[in-house]
Amino acid sequence: MSIEIKAPQFPESVPDGTIATWHKKAGEAVSRDELIVDIETDKVVLEVVAPADGVLAEILKDEGDTILSNEVIARLEEGAAPAASAPKQEATAPAAAAPQASDEKLVNPSARKMASENNVNVGAVEGSGKGGRVTKGDVIDHLKGGAASPASAPAPAAVASQSPAAMPAGDRTEKRVPMSRMRARIAERLLEASQSTAMLTTFNEVDMGPVMELRKKYKDQFEKSHNGTRLGFMGFFVKAAAEALRRFPAVNASIDGNDVVYHGYQDIGVAVSTEKGLVVPVLRNTEHMGLADVENTIRDFGLRARDGKLGMDDMMGGTFTITNGGVFGSLMSTPILNPPQTAILGMHKIQERPMAVNGKVEIRPMMYLALSYDHRLIDGKDAVQFLVAIKDMIEDPARILLEI
Repeated sequence: MSIEIKAPQFPESVPDGTIATWHKKAGEAVSRDELIVDIETDKVVLEVVAPADGVLAEILKDEGDTILSNEVIARLEEGAAPAASAPKQEATAPAAAAPQASDEKLVNPSARKMASENNVNVGAVEGSGKGGRVTKGDVIDHLKGGAASPASAPAPAAVASQSPAAMPAGDRTEKRVPMSRMRARIAERLLEASQSTAMLTTFNEVDMGPVMELRKKYKDQFEKSHNGTRLGFMGFFVKAAAEALRRFPAVNASIDGNDVVYHGYQDIGVAVSTEKGLVVPVLRNTEHMGLADVENTIRDFGLRARDGKLGMDDMMGGTFTITNGGVFGSLMSTPILNPPQTAILGMHKIQERPMAVNGKVEIRPMMYLALSYDHRLIDGKDAVQFLVAIKDMIEDPARILLEI
């Protein structure tokens, strides 16, 4: 029985997707729930698995093709065995198989099509994909590299003979690859934020000593009491931000046309860096979460982001964002808004600096904080007071518990 393999249902905010990688070729056997293809969207990479045991009979969409929600991308023959006629055809027609002998390496369908159109033997193309797979970009690079005619090859030698003292140039290779959908969407949103908002940034600094001492004192007991959940710094900032957002509703609001939407909840996104780009999973209703809930959820987000397992629902919405460039060593930066949100908090590296404390100079672990905000909605006074509220709660963590 033939089964249609369809793309997943995309959310309304995701109009389409792109076929990223086929893990199976037409004619290959597949097992139920085995990964067949990766589909890249603006936000995440979705995995499509086989609905049953059988053979992947036909691939309808090549890598790089744009697809819509629930669009048929392949067909599977349930319970069928892999076709065994191909080797017999090669044996009976060795002359026809000879040009394809070097084509036994892994080749993407789009790369094979381009190679055929340009009379390129894919066996001579160096593959840069997973397991040496030849991609469309590899064929393009091969075509560019072979553009020079053999007659032009001696030219460098002629130049060298005219200037014997010249040293041979080092490798000056270039590689052109298409921008991923996720990276393109990130670029689009950042450009949109800079062009469509009146973004301004205010800075402050916070003494991390009290939180560090509290963490040092209770981290072992905290981990034991909460089933292995570790006590980090992000939990304190999320809880401090949730309380500050409650006090300053404009910072938790968003602009929709000529309307201002005030949210009666604090859904805080936490920026997570992955190999494919920055993603912002959202902690829902942080005002009702404890420190252990926050830390455990953030850890789960980090692990799933690393493995590419974050779903679209994890990153939808959000009323405020926190990003931590300090984990990479950033001392100070200006975070860019995540529309339609109107503010974003930037954390940075903890660094010991001499500070005046009660008239004396002390070495304290300090962190710069940055709050970027949309001046169309948030006045400078509210932005500064919001950041000061976070600073006060971090420097005196009891305020978080007492909500003062």
